[in-house]
Order: sequence, then C-alpha cells, then structure tokens
Amino acid sequence: MKQLALDIAAPPEPTLDNFVPGRNAELVVALYAIAGGASHERFVYLWGAQGSGRSHLLEAVARAARRRGRAATSFAAGTPEIDIADDALVTADDVEALDPGAQIALFNLHNRLRAGTGVLIASGAAVPGQLGLRADLATRLGSGLVYHVHELTDEEKGAALRRQAAARGFDLPQNVIRYLLRHARRDMPALLALLEALDRYSLETQRAVTVPLLRELLPSFSLKPEREKRGKPGSPACREQK
Repeated sequence: MKQLALDIAAPPEPTLDNFVPGRNAELVVALYAIAGGASHERFVYLWGAQGSGRSHLLEAVARAARRRGRAATSFAAGTPEIDIADDALVTADDVEALDPGAQIALFNLHNRLRAGTGVLIASGAAVPGQLGLRADLATRLGSGLVYHVHELTDEEKGAALRRQAAARGFDLPQNVIRYLLRHARRDMPALLALLEALDRYSLETQRAVTVPLLRELLPSFSLKPEREKRGKPGSPACREQK
C-alpha cells in the first residue's frame, strides 16, 4: 500500500459536548449544571468499567468550569491539598489507586471543600465501599450524588459513528461498523479518530468507505502520543465505487 500523509491527530480534547451519553444523559445534564454554577450539588462520585468515559467526564467538567472563570484542578497522589483553594472545583480520578497518604490527603481536602464552597467530583472502578479505601474516605465519597457510568453498547457506538459519518458527508455501512468494533480500539475517542482517518483516506484514494479500504488503513493507523493541531479536512471529493 502506498504510504499516505494522513496527518492523523489525537482525538479531540474531552468536552461535555463531545461525550456520547448513551444511558448517561442524566449524569451529563448534572455535570453541565455543576460546571455552569446552576447546581447546589457539591460532591459527585462516578463509577464504572475502564473505557466507560469516567476520565473523559472529569476532564470535561473541569474544562467547562474553567471556561466560566472558576478555579478547577485535579487531585493526585503527592498533591498538597493545602495548595487547593476551598472554593475550587476538584476532580479525583481512579481513587482506588491512591496510596494511604493520598487517601488521607483526599479525606482532608473533602472536609475543607465542604467547609468552604468547593466541589469534588471523584471516580473509581466501583462504588466507594467496594474499593478497599479507608472507611472514612469511602463514606465521604459516597455521601453525595453517586452515578454509575454505563459503557456504550455496540448498538449505541454504531449509531454515534453513523451520525458522525453523516455529518462528514458520507455513509458508513453496517459491515464497516462491525469490522471497526471487532478489530479496532473500542473506546469512542479512538473510534472517532479512526473514523476521521478513514474519511480522509477515502477522499485521498477516491474510493468508497468499505471493509477492504478499512483493512488497508488499520495497519498504519496509530494515535500520536502528543496532541497536535488538527488540519482542516480536504474539500469533498468523489468517492469512486470499487
């Protein structure tokens, strides 16, 4: 296969707008309200399997809050909790991975945010009581809103990919969707990045989006480790049926 200059970029930065909600619509609405200052909820815990979108949502809600002028930061092991303002929006991802010292720090931070006007949005692989955390921290994390982040079904992923393809001006056949879900990374950011690359490869080769075209592209497709500015897609071109 001829090597093509596809300039494949990393997936877009996580936002609440580009999160595909599936069965998580209520959660997304709640996070929009918190980021916009329209909610009195101050403590939220998200749990779900790897790839369900927990990390996407935490980064997205912090970004949305910063756009509205609110201090927002992430908590991780080694973060001095005293350096975080008590009116900030704080996210804490994968809390089950925190060591004992970091668990104490997060517990203290929770208390300080509660005494002030801050917000804590944390996430883990299971409900707090099943993570093996300190009992006092687990109680704190479960004291606010608790949401199960449901991973998208294959049908929901397929529908989202079809909508994105239609927005880009081409039809995505069902057999191509099945092949994508069987042979590519299954998380939505990676699938959407691959869909963009497939569209651009189709335009450059002037061939229809088919399983054979996808098979050609997959071996050369990889996500760049560093986010780079995405170039504008080429102007529409004829996709010749082959």
